[in-house]
Amino acid sequence: MSLLQTILVIIIELAAALGFIMVTALILIYMLRKVMGHMQARLGPIRVGPHGVLQTVADALKLFGKEDIIPAAADKWTFRIAPAIVFTASLATFSFIPFAPNIVAVNVDISLFFLLAISSLAVLGIVMAGWGSNNKYALLGGLRGAAQMISYEIPLVLSTLGVVMMTGSLNLIDIVEKQKTMYNIVPQFLGFAIFIVAALAKINRTPFDLPEAESELVAGYNTEYSGMRWAFFFLAEFVNIFIISALGTIVFLGGWNGFLISLPPWAWFMIKSYVLIFFVMWVWSTFPRFRADQLMDVGWKILLPLALLNIALTGLVILLREGRIF
Repeated sequence: MSLLQTILVIIIELAAALGFIMVTALILIYMLRKVMGHMQARLGPIRVGPHGVLQTVADALKLFGKEDIIPAAADKWTFRIAPAIVFTASLATFSFIPFAPNIVAVNVDISLFFLLAISSLAVLGIVMAGWGSNNKYALLGGLRGAAQMISYEIPLVLSTLGVVMMTGSLNLIDIVEKQKTMYNIVPQFLGFAIFIVAALAKINRTPFDLPEAESELVAGYNTEYSGMRWAFFFLAEFVNIFIISALGTIVFLGGWNGFLISLPPWAWFMIKSYVLIFFVMWVWSTFPRFRADQLMDVGWKILLPLALLNIALTGLVILLREGRIF
């Protein structure tokens, strides 16, 4: 393949990924409004389009037309680049997500490691947004975001190590293929529970939405943003919800492996991912926010020890199964 053809393929794949991200974000925003509305005895969007399906499109058009305001005292370069870093980190992780055995942009032997590593870069953008805004509320939100994401990424990563130990691979496709007879959620239920709680904190969703606590910080690290720069933060949040749900589906719920009825592999993958997305929105709609000290306690005093215990128990079971003990 020539250099020109390679560049053309990369551009096409990037355009496809952007298109999928945009459509997914529109669906998730509408879904959140309806789920949260019904769970809180409200209607949600009902006026723009049938059942309000075009409300999110109208909001997107409004954001495109809003003025891009940069505070006079802000660090201009830092302020401008922060939304791009957060969104790019979310976009890059799509390259490693296998939607089906043959539907994946980049398949490497350590794709799980790459996905977790690249997604962690978003914390840099959040800190830059808080610092570059020259606003005390934004700075507090950025610092909260950094502390929270770093604290909960550790148990999140450790929760997946039990699966890696069982499958002997960091390749996401291999992990899915080895769940044809039994999903990893059965032997790794503790790891799955840790993963779900840590994932909610990593994507800054209730009850772990301290970086954006409106009652305390106005809007957190993106207080000073408007127009499309604010939209990039908002878009990245919903993209991260899909990514973390897709990762949970791959690692613990069998990925595209179905049961009972025959469906295309990608259909099973999307169904399971959206079940996890619904669960995230369910928690988002019902639980109150933790205090900052409670949030840190859950991460360091509960999830981290449980994640280490899960690794130890998994190793013990593997050794017993292989007959290397007794």
